[in-house]
Amino acid sequence: MPSRIEHDARTAALRAQCGGPRDGALLRVLLGQALAASGEHLAAADEFEAALRFDAHYSAAWKFLGKARLLAGNRAAAADAWRRGIAVADARGDAQASKEMRVFLRRIEGHGPAST
Repeated sequence: MPSRIEHDARTAALRAQCGGPRDGALLRVLLGQALAASGEHLAAADEFEAALRFDAHYSAAWKFLGKARLLAGNRAAAADAWRRGIAVADARGDAQASKEMRVFLRRIEGHGPAST
């Protein structure tokens, strides 16, 4: 597990690339994951949304966005992200991502275990 200093340095390095030639969906997902790992769920959700502005068909970004929104306390927004992500994943044939998001959605809708 990285130290707080290592985590902050990694996050800073990722942020430094935003807006540059390497900016894109993958960079924003990586930054979102780093922020989520440090408990910055609102900021993570912002980065996952940025990733989706680059590529609205990025199934994993929808999945991570839903989790970040849920952990930030917004169940309705999490459910919305997962519903939209399921549609994207199904259209792309991304069965694993679709399955995972369906499980998450069922859990918050009261049809499965409460943990995520």
